Parts: sequence; C-alpha cells; structure tokens
Amino acid sequence: MSYDLLLNAVAAGLLLGGFYAAVSLGISVAFGLLDVVNIAHPVFVILGAYAAYVMNARFGWDPVLTGLVFTPVFYLLGMAVYRVYYASFERKGEEALRGLVFFFGIMFIVEVLLILVYGVDYRLVEAPYIGESFHLGPVSIAYRLFVPFLGGVLLAGGVYLFLGNTFFGRAIQGVSQDSLALRLMGADPIRIKTIAFGIAIATASLAGSLLIIIGPVEPSIGREYIGRVFAIAVLGGMGSIGGTFAASLILGVVESLTSTFYGPSWSTAVSFGVLLLVLALRPAGLFGR
Repeated sequence: MSYDLLLNAVAAGLLLGGFYAAVSLGISVAFGLLDVVNIAHPVFVILGAYAAYVMNARFGWDPVLTGLVFTPVFYLLGMAVYRVYYASFERKGEEALRGLVFFFGIMFIVEVLLILVYGVDYRLVEAPYIGESFHLGPVSIAYRLFVPFLGGVLLAGGVYLFLGNTFFGRAIQGVSQDSLALRLMGADPIRIKTIAFGIAIATASLAGSLLIIIGPVEPSIGREYIGRVFAIAVLGGMGSIGGTFAASLILGVVESLTSTFYGPSWSTAVSFGVLLLVLALRPAGLFGR
C-alpha cells in the first residue's frame, strides 16, 4: 500500500468530513435537541445549492457569498415550516408518524418543483478556486474540498458557541428536556423551538452552497444524504455539536479509505457498519450522555 496514497485518502476524508458536519448540524439541532424528525432536511441543502447556482449563473456571485446572503431567508423559511408543523401536528400530539409524512411531503414537493423548473440536468457553479489545489508535502488538497471543509469548521464552531454561550442557545438545549422549567425562566418553548428550527434550516442552506462547490447537483441528489446525516447525528450523540463534528470526520475518513482501497460501492456500507459497531459498544453515541 502506497504511503502517499494513504495520506491523500485520509486528507480527502477529513476534508469531506468537515463538509458532512455542515450538512449534519441542522439535523443535530432539530432531531437531537428538538425531537423533530425532519427527513426533509437534505432538500433544504439542495435548495441552498440551487440558490448558489442561480446567483452564480446570473450575477457571478461566489457560492459562499450567496450562502451567507440567503441565510436570513432560509432562517425565516425554517421558522415558517416549524410553525406549520407545530400547529398541524405537535400541538395535537400527533408529531410521530404524521409529522414524518409532513416532512416527506415537503421533500417530494420541493424535488418535483426543482425538476419542473431546472430539469434533471446537473448544475454547477464557477469560481476561481474550483479546479485548483495546493500541496502539503505529498498531500494534494483541492480547494473544492478545502473551502467546504473550512466552511463546515466555522459553521460548527459558530453553532457550538451560540448554544453554549447565549441565553437562546442554552434554552434550545433545555427545551426538549424540561419545558416547564423553561417557562418558569420566562421563555416560551414554542418560540425557542421555532428559532432553533430556523437555525437548523439556515445551516442546511449554507451547507448547500458548499455542496455545489464540491461538484454538480441535481434535484434528487439530496436523497444520498438522508441516511448519512441521521447516522452522523446518532453516532456523535444526540444533540452534541462536538460529537456531530467528530462523527462527520470519522465517517468522512472511513468512506474515503474504503472508496480508495476497496471501491466507492463499499464506502456507505462500511460507514454504517462503523455506526452499528459504535452503537453496540456505546448506545448513546460517541459524545452522548
């Protein structure tokens, strides 16, 4: 086995893992902290990617810039989605199965609308750094992976600091554990959940702007991430941002090594095998309580 090949596979896996963290943060918040099983999460990632594509194609905007500019828009969209979900299901105590149908419906509708508007062709963006790379010794690092990795690191760090150092952040962490105590502190649990879900969708849209840097997208590509993001959230420990980031790096490296030495078709199976092994030894996940 070539030493250089191994180093490059590990480096690519770490970079990919940083991107996986950006994609999974919203699920860690919605599923891990709010108990909202948002299986439509990847479709908001794809919406973010298409927003980056449209602004890049029409106005030449950098994808990362588009992600930042559209963050407030997706934050408000997330708040609206949660309000509909709460009024229709959670308030009535029907959030389990019917809530899943609600999010599945969102995923299906958005995907169909994207196909009707943009077709099934792959769409990509242009930026000066896409296609370029730099070297650290024998390791070649592509900017199309490094930029999403850096974005994932900054996004995870920002969410981690927000949850741990602000009133709203601590309220989000406590809302699913003890809503009554939160009310006694003068906070409305529904408002807190609405804010949290808005943050979850905003992070998804930012991840979408990073996704289209890695490679072209088409409307159904989000399906590839449904199982992966939930696996990362569970593996890292439900609601743990640090755990989500660590689990993302682990799965990224495992997938990269498997793809490099055994073929891409094995990478997903091995990743989920690692998940099952960890949960068998530590059911709460790597950083679960």
